[in-house]
Amino acid sequence: MKGALEPPAPTGSPAPAEATPAVRASRVTARDLVRATATRRRRSASLKLWTGTVCTLLVVVPVALAQLLPLPGANDQDLSRRRLAPLTDGHLFGTDQLGRDLLSRVLHGGQVSLSIGVLAVLVSGLIGIVAGAAAGYFGRWVDAIVSRLLEAQMSLPLLMMLLLVVALFGPSVTVITCVIAIAQWPEVARLTRSLVLVEREKPYVAAARVLGLRQIAILARHIIPNIVRQASLVVLLLLAQAVLLESALSYLGAGPQRPFATWGRIISDGQDYITTSWWLVTLPGLVIALLVVGVNLLGDGLRDRTRRRATEGS
Repeated sequence: MKGALEPPAPTGSPAPAEATPAVRASRVTARDLVRATATRRRRSASLKLWTGTVCTLLVVVPVALAQLLPLPGANDQDLSRRRLAPLTDGHLFGTDQLGRDLLSRVLHGGQVSLSIGVLAVLVSGLIGIVAGAAAGYFGRWVDAIVSRLLEAQMSLPLLMMLLLVVALFGPSVTVITCVIAIAQWPEVARLTRSLVLVEREKPYVAAARVLGLRQIAILARHIIPNIVRQASLVVLLLLAQAVLLESALSYLGAGPQRPFATWGRIISDGQDYITTSWWLVTLPGLVIALLVVGVNLLGDGLRDRTRRRATEGS
């Protein structure tokens, strides 16, 4: 047999080893991956910030300058020019069912809607920061009372509560502003409470207590200034919600009454002509959507940038 005729292999020679491919070390290190993730997040935050700023300014700047722009009066009627299409006879947004310039009504109505929204978020932010800071710092019965109020507030249907209060006290600008502010303060209070719970355990608070500062002074002079920036981001995001709430109330007839031309009332007046004059509803709705998207993107971008700086600082 062939296998028997072969000479035995020498005992001193090593057995042939299988060839293994050489493994090259990757030049991408863990540090490079971290840098790439941070760069991607930084670019995403910058994109949100710039896009939100542009969208917000496209609405806020014309609304703020509505009195200076060469536009007809918001309530000037001309029945011979009813429901003109956009870009017709100098009317950029067209005219409504009474011949009024739609762009002028949208800009002047935006002054009312934005004023109510800004005032509402300022009041709700003040209430929420004060209540949340007191609950988080003092704890005990203060925290129990604020927490029960938060739970009771958030368990109620928001829009139904707003309609009930407006029906009881009347649809004035002051009442609507206060109602929206009261409806929004729990969001700010919850965040502020959680931030203060973290801040009160830090060494600088203990040092202030050792130095003999009063509790109110520690809270007002040291803790709140450290958390107000993060709380203000929530207040900014609530601006979009406040504008939507005011528009919803105006659409349902519970907003500021005439002669105020709010965004919700403009859409409500034009809904009967939506099949023949689409611009009466579509263009004011696009303005509201542009503002809401812009404010949300701006708030998200600022929040991402704040978190990134806090992470890099730690």
